[in-house]
Amino acid sequence: MGIIGTIFIGLIVGLLARFLKPGDDSMGWIMTIVLGIAGSIAATYGGQALGIYQAGQGAGFLGALVGAIVLLVLYSLITKRN
Repeated sequence: MGIIGTIFIGLIVGLLARFLKPGDDSMGWIMTIVLGIAGSIAATYGGQALGIYQAGQGAGFLGALVGAIVLLVLYSLITKRN
């Protein structure tokens, strides 16, 4: 899967992560999608580099979802401190 496919999956993953992550987020949909794309890219290429899964496997989608949720949690922790 190329970068365009990863970005498209990131859009979907960002929205799913927003619904799955508990708590009240004050960020908008655009920021959610951006963090979803970033989490998707990081988890997809990170997981492939570590040899956890190959391109096109379903585990890549789950890895992208987990990566997006982690970024959403980190973002909410950083913004609440300020």
